[in-house]
Amino acid sequence: MLLDLLRNIIFFRCLDKAAVVSDTELKTGDYSNAWRLCTVTQVEELKILIRMFPIWATGIVFSAVYAQMSTMFVEQGTVMDTAIGSFRIPAASLSTFDTVSVIVWVPVYDRILVPIARRLTGKERGFSELQRMGIGLFLSVLCMSAAAIIEIKRLQLARDLGLVDEAVAVPLSIFWQIPQYFILGAAEIFTFIGQLEFFYDQSPDAMRSLCSALSLMTTALGNYLSSFILTVVTSITTQGGKPGWIPNNLNGGHLDYFFWLLAALSFCNLVIYIFCAKMYKSKKAS
Repeated sequence: MLLDLLRNIIFFRCLDKAAVVSDTELKTGDYSNAWRLCTVTQVEELKILIRMFPIWATGIVFSAVYAQMSTMFVEQGTVMDTAIGSFRIPAASLSTFDTVSVIVWVPVYDRILVPIARRLTGKERGFSELQRMGIGLFLSVLCMSAAAIIEIKRLQLARDLGLVDEAVAVPLSIFWQIPQYFILGAAEIFTFIGQLEFFYDQSPDAMRSLCSALSLMTTALGNYLSSFILTVVTSITTQGGKPGWIPNNLNGGHLDYFFWLLAALSFCNLVIYIFCAKMYKSKKAS
């Protein structure tokens, strides 16, 4: 009985009642009220949307990680050595390496990874959309971990040189940030493109444009989530007059803790995603 109840919840069989003609409608012969009687197609389309929702929600945390490229990564870069001879590199310009990563990873994915995966899985695309997004979410954990490790190294150097109380750049080359940008670019290839394919293939036929737009909505919500996390972290860590994790002088803060927090959230998000992907029932081909 418990197993049957679980199956009904997972596959939303309780919604089938919306397409069942009631005794009242049989007596009156009025089947025009869409709030009381739906077509089987409408019920199945609603089931598809509900099943897609947990997969869509996990993309919000990834977008929050992706938002760090234009926020905390830049803040980290401003307190690193940006000089190349007499020329200084703007910290925000390192996002170029994210673009370079995308340019590199697209042909690597199409020409190398897909053929290998095709032989292993027997699937035409090599990876399913869910597998592709899962790889991207795993890479987001590595990206935040790489950023945290670089920040640990930077803070250690600041302590060794006695720069903790000075809001100055630490003599650690900004190019040490390249790995985190490069990993984030790879994660972008797997997750964002996988999302677009997933929502287009799995959405109801009449709602493909809307569902494709939902994948882009995760970017906006991810930015809001990033701002919310930053606000909460700042509020909690500055209690009692403490400088907090992210003070104006990053040499006296712990930006690495913030990156580790995002890495932990990304890992939890990955675990939830794997569970939801395992439970997901793919839409049959139209």
